[in-house]
Amino acid sequence: MTAPHKTAAAEGYWEHFPHDADVGLRGFGPTREIAFAAAARGLAAAITDPAVVAPKQRIQITATAPDDEFLFIEWLNALIYEMATRRMLFSRFNVQPTAGGIVAEAWGEPVDVERHQPSAEVKGATLTMLDVNKQANGQWRAQCVIDV
Repeated sequence: MTAPHKTAAAEGYWEHFPHDADVGLRGFGPTREIAFAAAARGLAAAITDPAVVAPKQRIQITATAPDDEFLFIEWLNALIYEMATRRMLFSRFNVQPTAGGIVAEAWGEPVDVERHQPSAEVKGATLTMLDVNKQANGQWRAQCVIDV
């Protein structure tokens, strides 16, 4: 398991956890949306060092689902889709609640193989170990396994 990558409390933090063939991903934050954004940074870190991805271009992503768990999967898979179709990597995220879902902004840039040195291709977020909840300490945790 990689050590948690903590940032300012308002930004939340993420960590990877061991899984047989894939990568476990957790995002933490004081709100569900901040935990989702932190998990997105962890998703990016499964591919490359997010610090080398310049937040040059902004795209908007919306996701809707009947509950928090499926919303988390929809969010991550929408982000993976945008990375694949736009051939981009992202390093900064802002997630806001909407009725029945979220609206998010992701900032990044086109993939530069020499500079970004991608180490994996994320195929999708799975239902394996899926859990989104507010923990006893008041922090939100959003987790699942991502297929790489």
